[in-house]
Amino acid sequence: MTSTQTKQALTTRNPTLEERPPAFRYRAGKDGRTLCCEAVEVERLAQRFGTPLYVYSAAAIRERRTAFQRAFAQQSHTVCYSVKANSNLSVLRLLASLGCGFDVVSGGELQRVLRVSKAAAHGVGFSGVGKTAGEMDAAIAAGILLFNVESEAELALLGARAARQRKTARIALRVNPDVKAETHPYISTGLRQHKFGVPIARARELYRKATSFPYLDPVGVSVHIGSQITDPRPFAETMERVMALIGQLTADGLNISFVDAGGGLGIRYQSPTEADFQRSLKAYAAALTRPLRRMGLHLLLEPGRSIVAASGALLTRTLYAKQNDSKQFLVTDAAMNDLLRPALYDAWHEVRPAREADLAAGQAVYDVVGPVCESADFLAKDRRLAARAGDLLAIMSAGAYSMVMSSNYNSRPRAAEVLVEGSHARLVRERETVEQLLARERGHGHRRRLADAPVGGVGLAERGDDLHPGEVRERQHTATAGRRAAPADRRGRRRRHRRAAAAGDLLADDRGDGGDGPRHRRAQLRPGERPPGPSPALRTG
Repeated sequence: MTSTQTKQALTTRNPTLEERPPAFRYRAGKDGRTLCCEAVEVERLAQRFGTPLYVYSAAAIRERRTAFQRAFAQQSHTVCYSVKANSNLSVLRLLASLGCGFDVVSGGELQRVLRVSKAAAHGVGFSGVGKTAGEMDAAIAAGILLFNVESEAELALLGARAARQRKTARIALRVNPDVKAETHPYISTGLRQHKFGVPIARARELYRKATSFPYLDPVGVSVHIGSQITDPRPFAETMERVMALIGQLTADGLNISFVDAGGGLGIRYQSPTEADFQRSLKAYAAALTRPLRRMGLHLLLEPGRSIVAASGALLTRTLYAKQNDSKQFLVTDAAMNDLLRPALYDAWHEVRPAREADLAAGQAVYDVVGPVCESADFLAKDRRLAARAGDLLAIMSAGAYSMVMSSNYNSRPRAAEVLVEGSHARLVRERETVEQLLARERGHGHRRRLADAPVGGVGLAERGDDLHPGEVRERQHTATAGRRAAPADRRGRRRRHRRAAAAGDLLADDRGDGGDGPRHRRAQLRPGERPPGPSPALRTG
């Protein structure tokens, strides 16, 4: 952080409680005014579920979804929430109940949407530069709304996969408009040197090629110029170029029905106010919709950060306060593996104490850091805080690109997630354990049974087992010749598969499936408190 940035961080005015986004506010409690998520004290959440802990406000998500409805009320549109921002199943279920479609960028994200509701597939746009044949097959079979095609090679493969299933796939070409947006270079996507999309100058040629595939239906144009963009002018310039292209495609005889404007609307991480967001959203809506007037086109929007970022916070306990010469550090139990954005983007997140009194207490300037063995392991730098070992801190605006980017670096289990609705809190993802991290690894020297050799005869010699060449050759011969395992071996393999699924399935600890199955339980914060009811019925946009 530069000296100018440091000065800004130390002197920026704190918005009043009424100005702040409503998810997290200080409220009166038995121990004084404490930070709450909706009506629940974050200290109680930390005591109940442990730290590090991601906490999300359902009310804040609903309010942001409603704000988009108001801003685009005069334009036919669908909000296709960007799953990559926060892919927790309970968050997706909530957004589906509010009429959202979904933007996915992988087969895994598509499976998450289908886990929420098979019907939700009809509101899915599939983006991404590296779709595999298997991912295409799954999306075609599910009947998604739209493929956003990003290369000529992808176009050809998708045409072949759709023909294989004899099912029509609706497509839009993602065009690269070569429009510069002021944002972090890692999340800028609209310039010719970026990997995304096809050059807008080649679009007509590729649309003509698309019409040669009998099972492809080119019905839209897609664009996305980047993320965390706070100036509406690049959006307006982009839409003008897209509308010019649509005019050309219409003249070529194509029936274009959809314009996918992507996402990208930025938010304020530093001293955010709800009024600022509403003004920004209004300007963004005007920039997108003015060129669409009287065109009869349906607008697809892909917001992610602007829907969920302000709804979340990462709760962390301070472990130690330490000083190296003139530099002071607060070491917390959360680290860069839990929240990567500060290390990756030099991103700024507000840090709030759980007790409001600590805002006015004697403060010192700290770097807030984690236990990971990296100098890049920091959550915040040069912040005025009054904190002691054991104090609870909240890293704000952590509802987007936070838990989804977490990792197991330094063999650290990933955090739990909780969704709060009013006075109720529900555990929506279990905390990982070290035992789960180790469950899939095979480096402890055991010999795998012959029946476990996969099809094709490639055993585990490449994965750490101590097999000699004769064993490898025997496995290859057996796998090719018979592949029939004894009943006992098959039963053992099934048991191992069940254990692996419990430990390693990407969705196994994510509790957004409505609570089905023996592993689901609801957490109550207070004796006598009623558990939250089932999720509302789905309706897709």
